[in-house]
Amino acid sequence: MRSDMEATRSPSSAQGEDVFPYNRRQTLATIGGILLILFLATLDQTIVATALPRIAADLQGFASLAWVGTVYLLTSTVTIPIYGKLSDLLGRKPIFLFSLLLFLIGSALSGLAQSMTQLIIYRALQGGGAGGLQPIASAVVGDLFPPRERGKWMGVTGSMYALASIVGPLAGGWLTDHLSWRWIFYVNLPPGIAALLILIQFMPPLQPARRPVFIDYPGALLVVLATVPLLLAFSWAGNQYAWLSLPIVGLLTGGMVMLVLLVLYAAYQERQGKEAIFEPGLFARSWRIFGVASMVTIGLNMALLGSAYYIPLFIQGVIGSSATNSGLVVIPLALAAITGAVVTGLSLSLTGRYKWQAVAGAGLAFLGTLLLLRLNVHSSWPDVLVAMLVLGVGMGAGQAVYTTAVQNALPDKIGQATAALAFFRQLGGTISLAILGGIVTATYMPAFHAALPATLREALPPRLIATFADPLVLLAPGETLAQIRTAFAAYGPQGAAAYTTLLNAVKSGLVQSLHQAFVASAFISVLTLLASCLLKEQVLSRRRRSSRQLGEETPALSNPSEPS
Repeated sequence: MRSDMEATRSPSSAQGEDVFPYNRRQTLATIGGILLILFLATLDQTIVATALPRIAADLQGFASLAWVGTVYLLTSTVTIPIYGKLSDLLGRKPIFLFSLLLFLIGSALSGLAQSMTQLIIYRALQGGGAGGLQPIASAVVGDLFPPRERGKWMGVTGSMYALASIVGPLAGGWLTDHLSWRWIFYVNLPPGIAALLILIQFMPPLQPARRPVFIDYPGALLVVLATVPLLLAFSWAGNQYAWLSLPIVGLLTGGMVMLVLLVLYAAYQERQGKEAIFEPGLFARSWRIFGVASMVTIGLNMALLGSAYYIPLFIQGVIGSSATNSGLVVIPLALAAITGAVVTGLSLSLTGRYKWQAVAGAGLAFLGTLLLLRLNVHSSWPDVLVAMLVLGVGMGAGQAVYTTAVQNALPDKIGQATAALAFFRQLGGTISLAILGGIVTATYMPAFHAALPATLREALPPRLIATFADPLVLLAPGETLAQIRTAFAAYGPQGAAAYTTLLNAVKSGLVQSLHQAFVASAFISVLTLLASCLLKEQVLSRRRRSSRQLGEETPALSNPSEPS
């Protein structure tokens, strides 16, 4: 092993420069295990949705079905900053293996659940493990490779998310139909256990710089108390409760109060020289990189995830695609995201610079949202395809650029900074779905009624019109629509004409409501594009920095014009 390590030292190490001595076998095995785990963790977020109706029927818990997804979102999001900080303090390997083990235990128990209550508890456990997988995986890439090489690997890891978004819905449907819904959880176990054994054997310790270890338990509690109410508020607003209802206002107010307390407490801990779970000083220390990257990450995910979420609804509801699986219609979007992530990552490694890629990615995202604004009731599949391809490349580009830039600027805080971006990415997506969902819900009914001829609106009974009050009627099974059509046909030619007019009004109302959501996405995208222009360029170094070097560095940023 010693000879392997010595063989991997660069010539500069002979001149006294300390580098990380990881041999090729360690590096490739670690990267392989990480890619597999990232795929499984992302797959778990998309594979479950297709099986929810079967789960509800089997466990007889339809009323609490939404919690199967909500509790996973809560625990996976709230633990991200905690895992990131702990990995900086205690080392990547033990924290990563712990989170993976927790994820696998939660997967196994979820497959064994005998009631909806048990499934919700086990999904919370599974999410608690998943929260450490993505941010620490990206941090490990930062540990294994010098900044110049990280870009291409960040692009590869970013492509795992897009690939899982394709496979997830398809695999979920197949496993549910041919085996059992329990296999959507069991499928994680064989590859997950194999990856766990590989990482135990080959993953380097990746120990942090020597420094006193202080676990900030009050800070971790405040993170939970600030994040959970906000996530619940944005998840429930417009669905279970109205935006201005007492539960939503109460959750938002409580979450904001806890967030202020968290910032004040963390700032006090920093002044005392202690390692806080959340460090506001990172923004002051690297505002033009970490601060801008955080803002852009939130904005990009709000604009892109929100837009991508409603594309399948437009394709199936307006264009009338026969695809019953949303995973099929977003395949071009996912493939474009993979291409954007890989190409951008390679560009980072070749040029050592990231600002122009960041601006270009944000620009493509903005262009993609503008193309969505062109969609109308007469749009065809190629119109949507072009928008998805442009949007997808913009999505993929954002996966590699900002993580690489932040890790390069904050080499002694890689775990915490990487986790912060993952946290903001998750939070931005949650906020986006709530806001855009509220826009779609609020604008559909006025647009639907405006598209109805006044004479028809007055002639038809309200109960018949109410049948079309939900645009999802366009996605109803063919038998259901056939029954509605038959009921109208009983009134003769006028009834058939009324049915067609109502259906066209639903499509018109849906297009108008989705257009308003896409307008909001475009507005967020242009703000994000402007923010990306503020990103500070800091040339990516070809050299690794060791734990000893990081421990000796001062918090000040190095000269951005030189390799750090």
